[in-house]
Amino acid sequence: MLKTGEIRRQAAQRLRELFPRAKAWEELADLRAAGKPVDVAVKFRLGDAEQLVVVEVSSLGQPRQIRAAVTRLAEIRRELPAAYPVAASVYIGPQSARILKDNSLGYVDLSGNCYLAFDQVLIEKEGKRNSRPSTRPLRSLFAPRATRVVRVLLAEPQRAWRLEELARAAEVSLGHSHNVMSRLEDLRWVERDQAQRIHLSKPADLLEAWCESYTYRANEITSYFVPERVNRKLMADVARAATAEGRRYAFTLSAGLSLVAPQPRLSGLFCYVEGNPAPVAAVLGLRPAAEADGALHLLAPYDSGVFHGVLEKVVSLPQLYADLVHYEPRGAAQAEHLRREAMGY
Repeated sequence: MLKTGEIRRQAAQRLRELFPRAKAWEELADLRAAGKPVDVAVKFRLGDAEQLVVVEVSSLGQPRQIRAAVTRLAEIRRELPAAYPVAASVYIGPQSARILKDNSLGYVDLSGNCYLAFDQVLIEKEGKRNSRPSTRPLRSLFAPRATRVVRVLLAEPQRAWRLEELARAAEVSLGHSHNVMSRLEDLRWVERDQAQRIHLSKPADLLEAWCESYTYRANEITSYFVPERVNRKLMADVARAATAEGRRYAFTLSAGLSLVAPQPRLSGLFCYVEGNPAPVAAVLGLRPAAEADGALHLLAPYDSGVFHGVLEKVVSLPQLYADLVHYEPRGAAQAEHLRREAMGY
């Protein structure tokens, strides 16, 4: 993880790169606001107008840390109303970006994303992945078996759980469930009520942290040529073939999304199939293809937890969101639409 001082230095450099026509660029080293030093402050001229941009740096750009930055930037804005307040971190994901935009704040990250809107300026770049994923402290939390617990919590975010119930639903041992919950309590993403039942208090934070450490490519993907267009008929054929072979299955990515929120067309069909996909493809009479050439993609799950909470042939909404986030070219936008319209957090 980069130290705060290095993030400050790179954030100032990033701002300089975003304003190549700025004149009289000056970094203010001793500016204070609300009794504290400002992390980064730059003054420059655009045309005839003088601008002051102040930056609050967060070592992590997850929503919990960004909400703290929002509080600090609000203090700065009250004391320095002429300044434009900006948050900076190594990576600011879609949820954190939305928090900042909703509070009329800008942001820059070191991965290439930014949003700056003041006077006649509007600079927005999004969709860049975390260039320095800081997943090591959370590695154990998002290991394959541990994510079974994560999926169960995210699939029913309003439910109160007893530890034994959670372990049973996630198909893990009581000890494993306890270890995951202890880590989540340390992060303050879950709370316990007076009866010691577990409540997920920060579902958005947990979902985003999981997505930073996960990609659908963690699953083994086998692709196939198909003799016809990708459509609902092909989806029905895949479902019948998997059922005939006694396999669990669940559609994801654009195919899964099409069953949750109708899409105008399907560009490819992705489906989780339990075990070796070859017998299912054989029932369909399909030949293997390179992924770029195939239209049907069968995913052998990296863990059986992907089947938790399957909704009418589709993976659970949290799993669908996590799969979409890193799916190019439009997966991130589709994921945010799904989250806004169907997930509620």
